Amino acid sequence: MCRIAGIIANGVNPDDTRSKVAKMCYALQHGGPDDEGIFTDEKNGLVFGHRRLSIIDLSTKGHQPMADNQQKAWITFNGEIYNYLELREKLTIAGAGFNSATDTEVILQAYLHWGTDAFDKLRGIFAFALYDIAKATTYLVRDSSGIKPLYYYINNGQLSFASEVRALKLAEIATAEDETWRVRLLALGNIPEPYTTLKNVFSLPKGSFLCWNNNDCNCSISRYQTRFNINYITNKKHAEEIIHEALSNAVKRQLIADASIGVFLSGGIDSSLITLLAARHEQHQLKTISIYFDEKSYDESQYQHLIFKQINGEKFTHLVRQKDFDKYFPKILNAMDMPTTDGINSWFISNYAHQDGLKAVLSGIGGDELFGGYPSFKRIKYMGYLRKAPSALLKLSNYFTADRYKKISFLAHHHYLADYLLLRGLFTPPDIAKILDVDVKQVDDILFDTASNINLGQYNAEHAAWFETNLYMQNQLLRDTDVMGMNNGVEVRVPFLDEDFLRLVESISPEIRFDTDRSKKLLTDSFSDILPAAIWDRPKMGFTFPLQQWMKNTEVGDETLYKGQAAKNVVSKFRNDKMHWSKVFALYQIQKHD
Repeated sequence: MCRIAGIIANGVNPDDTRSKVAKMCYALQHGGPDDEGIFTDEKNGLVFGHRRLSIIDLSTKGHQPMADNQQKAWITFNGEIYNYLELREKLTIAGAGFNSATDTEVILQAYLHWGTDAFDKLRGIFAFALYDIAKATTYLVRDSSGIKPLYYYINNGQLSFASEVRALKLAEIATAEDETWRVRLLALGNIPEPYTTLKNVFSLPKGSFLCWNNNDCNCSISRYQTRFNINYITNKKHAEEIIHEALSNAVKRQLIADASIGVFLSGGIDSSLITLLAARHEQHQLKTISIYFDEKSYDESQYQHLIFKQINGEKFTHLVRQKDFDKYFPKILNAMDMPTTDGINSWFISNYAHQDGLKAVLSGIGGDELFGGYPSFKRIKYMGYLRKAPSALLKLSNYFTADRYKKISFLAHHHYLADYLLLRGLFTPPDIAKILDVDVKQVDDILFDTASNINLGQYNAEHAAWFETNLYMQNQLLRDTDVMGMNNGVEVRVPFLDEDFLRLVESISPEIRFDTDRSKKLLTDSFSDILPAAIWDRPKMGFTFPLQQWMKNTEVGDETLYKGQAAKNVVSKFRNDKMHWSKVFALYQIQKHD
């Protein structure tokens, strides 16, 4: 797990290019505190940079950027390849030679033996740049779930890339602001892929690779994932058995590390399951990191202790109070690569993991999306009914004062994002227009700027799963978890998004996978032998902080900070508990940025 950066700029002074890459590496040092490296190919105007967080093969042989033993290709790699030992064995039989025990070198040899077909053979979390010297071609590659970030910028025949947007800005490679980000943040609570805060800086799509011709300065983006036919599993007992085995295998292979590793344990279904499965393999060495609160309505310590009783190893628990939030709030804001309404919880748990000596942790992200753990899975059917109402009638809901009814107006737009915004949106276009003092048509054009060519079919659980996976988890949970984890020098792994486990779950009939009576029933039934009923037989809490109260005591709740009456009205409602903290937090970040 590391941070990467690079530039390919033919005809440019190599010293200037190297200087910019060095600046990007400096901006990314928090994500790679153990080592730094830069590789330069002056002939092709290429410079790769790397900041290392040592987790596999802690020796100097893991130094990056790295070349294969014949120096046919170079790589700068961020992530982990969980099946690298299996691939290494196959490649050794095929005649490959290795200088190190790293998974990085396995990627190089896999590419040299299988070409771009190698990308689909990788199982893990990854974003890397690979330079094929003979072909004068560079590939930017991102994992199939988009767990690791990779941003690119093309300008004047030059390609620049980095693990974080801030690196491109601080190195003065891309400085022009994308003025649409404020609208997107106020509507979604995040800046959705492929957009960023910078103009023409984009996120590489998950499961894809960008191919850059170093000579012609042309590029193409292609998906590398192999299409597979789904033969639905329709027997519930069989589904439970394979889920049990496959998730256990996913956890086992994601525990591979030469550095200290642990598990985030919140006390919910997903983190409890990952912890119990990890304990089977780590036995006495397992370390857990948990957070608890004085505010009882947010505290899950009683459920954490239920799991503690079933496992051995060190249990690190941390009490988070208002004073801790006040102390670290400025640091958390500074840690954000881009504005977001999430990530505060991830920063705290990652910070404690770092304090407790961990370099890698397992997280339960993905369980809700795969098995229907959110309220949206039940609410989605009502959207189908609302969609049948006349557009003019839907627009009238804008005049409601309650948010839950006002957001129905999103459905006046025949666009998939309108459906999602009804489920998870913050401000409606008219409210955004008032806050930013722009025309509402301008807001609509930004939010619904792409052709709505995504046909999701019926308003059912599969529909909700697509939204939660591709919009909420992708743009909010995964991005913020990675940014906050790496800001603290901690790698976060997600067994629920293991490629093989994902494919298996997607092959289960939706009628079995999503239960209408009990959320995540298939998942909990699959592990009834180890998961206490008290963990799942309770209202869902989620890994949340008492931010509704805590933020009132910071400048977030200070009305004098905000410009314009519309913004001040939002803050006033928040202070009177008539507005959710996430909405005023989004507004706060815009005010601070301006």
